[in-house]
Amino acid sequence: MKNSSNLNHLKTALCLLPPFLLAVFFYLHFESQLGLFSPICRCSGQPAAVDDHVERLRASATFLPLKDTREGAETWFISTLNDTSEPEGEARNLVFPSAASSGRLLCLRAPSGRDGAKNAYALAWRDALPRGATLRPGLTVVSETAYDHTNIWHGLTSLVPVASWHARGGCRARPARWALFHHGERRSEMSTWLAALAEAATGAPVAIETFDDAPGPVCFEEAVVFRRNIAGLTKERLLVAAEFMRCKARAHCGVVGAAADPSALRVTLLFRTGARAFKDEAAVTRVFQRECARVPGCAVAAAHAGNLTFCDQVRLLSATDVLISAHGAQMTNLLFMDRGSSVMEFYPLGWKERAGGGQYVFRWMASWAGMRHQGSWWEPDGEPCPNSPDIYDCWKGRKIGHNETYFAQWGGRVFADAKRRKMGGDAGKVPAGERRREATTCKCS
Repeated sequence: MKNSSNLNHLKTALCLLPPFLLAVFFYLHFESQLGLFSPICRCSGQPAAVDDHVERLRASATFLPLKDTREGAETWFISTLNDTSEPEGEARNLVFPSAASSGRLLCLRAPSGRDGAKNAYALAWRDALPRGATLRPGLTVVSETAYDHTNIWHGLTSLVPVASWHARGGCRARPARWALFHHGERRSEMSTWLAALAEAATGAPVAIETFDDAPGPVCFEEAVVFRRNIAGLTKERLLVAAEFMRCKARAHCGVVGAAADPSALRVTLLFRTGARAFKDEAAVTRVFQRECARVPGCAVAAAHAGNLTFCDQVRLLSATDVLISAHGAQMTNLLFMDRGSSVMEFYPLGWKERAGGGQYVFRWMASWAGMRHQGSWWEPDGEPCPNSPDIYDCWKGRKIGHNETYFAQWGGRVFADAKRRKMGGDAGKVPAGERRREATTCKCS
């Protein structure tokens, strides 16, 4: 009975075996046709496919002229992208990589220092950089200006947005290098004054990207582009940026410790040499010394900006309540005075009539840096320019005379006003007990 049952099971199994084998055959056949197992079959060809994809991405990096002559002055540099500010009123900038760049890095080809249209930019993914490209690690600040990074006033207008952005970011982003451009043309120099202030503000020594050691394009691991100078920054944000740079410069130069005597009035004559220098510095100094002597606690210091290091200038202006100076780049040092300090400015013959709005840059700077511009004196008389009746023909090279009566009356008013405000704890001036104490607590916000 048992043998008969086993035989029946064997017959049943043998009957089911052909249909089962047939089902397995068709299953394997159709699934292989549908590609279920095709990834297993394609594994050996995968690297070639990836390499092909990377090469396609590499080839997709299209270089465009860095200076787009079709665009307006504010957007002709990297014209295909719009800069943004966060929050509104902060310095407008372009950040790479970012969502706006679809995660791509900024790559530059900058062989020309004469024609910005011959320099070029492209966006590329880090794993598919253009052929022959060099990758620069860290953060690169790309600064485009219509002015000049070697002039301290012009250079300051390009540094302010960087300092504001750096402070807003909590002072965490320290530049590994700077790439400088003027109308898209490559530049390789920054004034020592500006480089010292940039180092003080960002906490990193300035290294300038020259592009000379790279055989091909240079791509930046991280980059932030500023192309508008101070345009777009609100007055409030400009004031914060000025206070931040003042604080950082003082800390960098060791201007810390006890505050000066609040009853002292410190007047500085900051002279320049060459163009727009005073014809008779000794006479000008005597006029203001005499008026200063009429104010209790007043003292006059005189110096030539060209004889001072960066930190000398920071220390001198940090100890100045009233700055007296001819119009010129050295006036940029007013940044380092205590907030609410006073400025008196002088011009040679011809400037008022013909120099245009640019002659008021230090009036504007005094406003956004928190100072009081106490007026200007334009020399009214003088000889016409040689070989021309137009006094403007030699306006930049002229020197400045003096009017003893006017200078005495003007200086007397400014000194008395500065003394009154200083003793009264005027709201526009940092209280004496807090002066320079801020140097150890620079705010990154």
